[in-house]
Amino acid sequence: MPDLSRLLSPRSVVIVGASPTPGALGNSVLRNLERHGYAGDIHLINPKRDNIDGRPCLKSINELPHGVDAAVLAIPGPAVLGAVQALVARGVGAAIIFSAGFAEGGEEGLAAQAEVARIAAEHGMVVEGPNCLGMVNYAAGVPLTFVETPVLDLTGKPAVGIVSQSGAMAVVLGTTLMAKGLGITVSVSTGNEAASGVEDYVEHLLNDPATPAIAMIVEQFRKPARFLTLAEKARAAGKHIVLLHPGTSSAARESAATHTGAMAGDWQLMKAKVERAGVVLVDSLEALGDVVELAVRAKPVRRGGTAVLTESGAFKALTLDLAESIGLDLPAMDGATAEAMRASIPDFIPVSNPMDLTAQALVDPDLYRRTLIPLLEDDNFAALVFGIIQTDPATCARKFPAIIDAVTALNPHKPVIFAGIDDGAEVPAEYIDGLRAIGVPYFPSPDRAFRALRHLGKRAERDFATADAAPVALDLPSGVIPEYRAKQLLGPVGIPFPAGGFAANAEEAKAIAARVGYPVAIKAQSADLSHKSDAGGVILNIADDAALEAAWERLYGNVAAYDSAIALDGAQVEAMGKRGVELIIGARNDPEWGPVILAGFGGVTAELLHDVRLLPHDLPHDAIVADLRALKQGALLDGYRGSPALDVDAVARLIAGLGRVLAGTPSIREIDLNPVVVYPKGEGVVALDALILAD
Repeated sequence: MPDLSRLLSPRSVVIVGASPTPGALGNSVLRNLERHGYAGDIHLINPKRDNIDGRPCLKSINELPHGVDAAVLAIPGPAVLGAVQALVARGVGAAIIFSAGFAEGGEEGLAAQAEVARIAAEHGMVVEGPNCLGMVNYAAGVPLTFVETPVLDLTGKPAVGIVSQSGAMAVVLGTTLMAKGLGITVSVSTGNEAASGVEDYVEHLLNDPATPAIAMIVEQFRKPARFLTLAEKARAAGKHIVLLHPGTSSAARESAATHTGAMAGDWQLMKAKVERAGVVLVDSLEALGDVVELAVRAKPVRRGGTAVLTESGAFKALTLDLAESIGLDLPAMDGATAEAMRASIPDFIPVSNPMDLTAQALVDPDLYRRTLIPLLEDDNFAALVFGIIQTDPATCARKFPAIIDAVTALNPHKPVIFAGIDDGAEVPAEYIDGLRAIGVPYFPSPDRAFRALRHLGKRAERDFATADAAPVALDLPSGVIPEYRAKQLLGPVGIPFPAGGFAANAEEAKAIAARVGYPVAIKAQSADLSHKSDAGGVILNIADDAALEAAWERLYGNVAAYDSAIALDGAQVEAMGKRGVELIIGARNDPEWGPVILAGFGGVTAELLHDVRLLPHDLPHDAIVADLRALKQGALLDGYRGSPALDVDAVARLIAGLGRVLAGTPSIREIDLNPVVVYPKGEGVVALDALILAD
């Protein structure tokens, strides 16, 4: 990790390309420094000026005193490389490059960016950018950006660190968080990441006790393995990382490549890995701000249900609909809670969750406090949401003080959230500030409150335990390993295959058939024949020896007609099995993200529904089962419309076995088991085909 202190907390700064022109980049950086009362030395470089607003200007970088901490390059792209070379010669520790036109601009720009990276590495210089908007250390009063930056008083405010590849989105997110009354410790835009990346700044913020949460906007992780290690460290330390990562669509992936010079990665693979490490992944800027606020302002969100107190029967029904669609658990109020609630409310209000308090609180404001008490005492409820009609300042004056007083007096140990049902109502700022001051986030709409709560709830529910089985190392040749060899390698480690074996000739095939029993199937075997069916390389339901001899000749003839250059090793001979439900199961060692398992439903709907999930390779058994049940057709696993429940445990054992092989054999690039047939509960599972691709 590079030493970021000279960039983030510089004792001296030089603006290369300083300007007296309002709006010019160099001028804007200087105005920011002056507005924040920056106490360090400020050096200006402009060959055409002797001074700017009374500050002396140097003609070139060569005139700088040795050892300035940070440089801001507000100059055109073609001049950047020479400036960086001059800066390292003067012992400057860090540089921020605003200019675009580097890796995102073609081969010439890519070469220039690579040279910047080389110089930085050779001389130990931290470079932020190019193609970035700079950074702001609000805690230290250091705004090295050309965007006009307000001075923030962080006293008593929950604070967030911002790390974004996009400079514009860092500014937008900062505006959002400030509007929520949150503090920002550091905001960094990393741009093209020539010589420092998001991982460096995340590590810095993890070591900052003033930053309990990090909000990230990332289009491509360039060091995924390192980020995952940092995310796990954050989870262990009780810190939240909330991530917005565009790229679910092909168009978005292409945009990322042109925007930051990044090569688009596999979004679903990223999702599986970062969530496993404890990151909260969101899908919009709005959700990013909402989840971050909930994470740093309210009490920690734990595993459990949510209670909702509202003032409309229609909204109660809408809440039930939304909760079902997003998976938000709304447990019933029963037992002691129901009894206490019944004693606290008028007879005409039924006890339910959500609970419609009607307009009764307008005449009985203490109702909020009385209904809050039993919900805070019930461990079935991990969070409570007030869905309140605000209307106008007069109505707010009847409701907000009563809610604020109730929460203050009860000092809840679980999150309490306020959501205004009528977005746009005139709500005096003093009430919103009053809620925030006691740790109650204010949301302008209940949908946003529920979705933010669900995001953090899913993290709380996640099983971060790992399987305790030892990895399995296989000795593999490189290249494509055909089915028969793949089965010989995987069978002994617990992957179930049909009874059978490999035959080099028809006589060996008949011997295998005699052992396993007719009918059998034969499948052509060659490392050059990955798709056997396309070549007529699979013949099924062979009934006896005579049929097997004929099928053997036909198999070889089919493959020769398909491609005469393919030389077969022989054929895999296997007993025909009974029908079951087809699954697709595969494994992959991604060169950047590491091992992952793919599992889903196969058969004729596989491509149509794309009903698959990516699973971390080291999940424990129960977590694998839970992921399988979360498939779109997951209901089939437990029996559907009279069909028998399937052997989900056997599928989970197969997946766990693949995970052990991946963990112990990093040379594996891919394993494909397709189809995998699962039978009724207690009858197991069998992989009909297998292929391994190794480095």
